[in-house]
Amino acid sequence: MPRSMSQLGNDLYSGKTSFPFVQRRRLWFIIAAVLVIGAALVPLFRPVQFSIEFTGGSQFTVSNPASFDQALATDAVTSVVPGATTRVTTISDQAVRVQTDQLGPDETQAVSAALATAYDVPSSEITDSFIGPTWGADVTRQSLWGLSIFLALTFLILALYFRTWKMSVAAIIGLVDVLVITIGVYAVFGFEISPAAVIGFLTILSYALYDTTVVFDKVRENTRDDGEISGRTFAESVNLAANQTLIRSINTTVVAILPVGAILFIGVPLGARTLSDISLSIFVGTIVAAYSTLFVAVPMYALLREREKPIAQRDQRVRAAREKAGIPA
Repeated sequence: MPRSMSQLGNDLYSGKTSFPFVQRRRLWFIIAAVLVIGAALVPLFRPVQFSIEFTGGSQFTVSNPASFDQALATDAVTSVVPGATTRVTTISDQAVRVQTDQLGPDETQAVSAALATAYDVPSSEITDSFIGPTWGADVTRQSLWGLSIFLALTFLILALYFRTWKMSVAAIIGLVDVLVITIGVYAVFGFEISPAAVIGFLTILSYALYDTTVVFDKVRENTRDDGEISGRTFAESVNLAANQTLIRSINTTVVAILPVGAILFIGVPLGARTLSDISLSIFVGTIVAAYSTLFVAVPMYALLREREKPIAQRDQRVRAAREKAGIPA
């Protein structure tokens, strides 16, 4: 197997084997559009779940409970406030966190007493706190500001580094694609978006940017040699760069998701639930980022550039030389 993968890598790098990232871009764009539109429409049927830090509410922590049965907390809360939305999380091997809608002082006291009874602990082991809607609005605003600044700096830095704004546009489209689809996955499966998840989103955007930059650097190297000398059209040089970095992208993605997957699928069931939000967002986003770089950002860059007059004229000369030499298109 290692030898066959090595051979595949060599064939992809030399162009002997090639996956049509650019040539079949219409298909990839249609698939990307379906995924993005579908992800954007999901909240209409299944609203995105936001944590208490965004929505505001009451939070209780039960220390040293006799049991970690989460149903006990739900029953205790609804016995005091029927119909209240309750989110229960085992945050360690010694504590359970219970989050509810905003409660009044009397309701808070009654819920604390009910939780103490349900988990067979003294009232001193129950701590409560309140997060107001104003604080939640501040968290939302700061998160959006952080995302906006990240995208703006990404556009500027890529434009300066690659000396073309079109690479920045293609990269930003790829990043937005990653973000929308990842949030859509959260909505579909009912995952909760928390500040930790937002940190995870920004982390996977950084990973997507890194992956895109590596591929685009190879694209720049290949397209510098475009024309009659290389015998490739601009689109073919872009596609070759994507294939030359394909094995590296796959290996990097696998290496990135292995430790995160270990936390998500092994650590969380064993009690490391405080890491679940950030590990889930990174796990989903890393996979989506690898797809978006190759199937969205790369072919989008080729589309934006290949109609430029110098590039179009050079491509036309390459095709004419092939036709004269009897090389099939």
